[in-house]
Amino acid sequence: MVIDFRAAVEAGDLDAIEAALADNVVFRSPVAFKPYQGKAITAAILRGVLRVFEDFRYVRELSGEGGRDHALVFEARMGDVAVEGCDFLHLDATGLIDEFTVMVRPLSAAQALAAAMAAQFHQIQREATTG
Repeated sequence: MVIDFRAAVEAGDLDAIEAALADNVVFRSPVAFKPYQGKAITAAILRGVLRVFEDFRYVRELSGEGGRDHALVFEARMGDVAVEGCDFLHLDATGLIDEFTVMVRPLSAAQALAAAMAAQFHQIQREATTG
C-alpha cells in the first residue's frame, strides 16, 4: 500500500492519497505539537501541503521488517526555501496508513512550512468538515 501512496502523491492524485489513509489515522506534523486524529483532517492537511510545496519528489524509500513501517525521504521547495524531509508511515493490518509522522529540515524550511500552512488553516478546516 505504501507504493500506492507514493505513486498517488507523485501523481498529485488526491483521491488515491485519501484512499490510502485509515479512518483512524494519526497525523503528526513537523510544526504542530498535538497530533491530528482522523482521515478527514489528515487528507485536508496533505492537500494543503501539496498546494504549498513546489517540485515535491520522493528521493528514497526505506522499509522495516514485516513491511508495515516505511520512511519516504523527500525534497521540495517553497519559493527560494529548499526543504528536505521524511514521511514516516505505519500501516495497519489491512495495509492502510494508520500513523503518519512528518519531519522537515532545515529550521528555515520548517518555519516557512509553518507559516504557509497557517495561512491555509481555514481552508484545511473547511475541507476536513466538508470532505
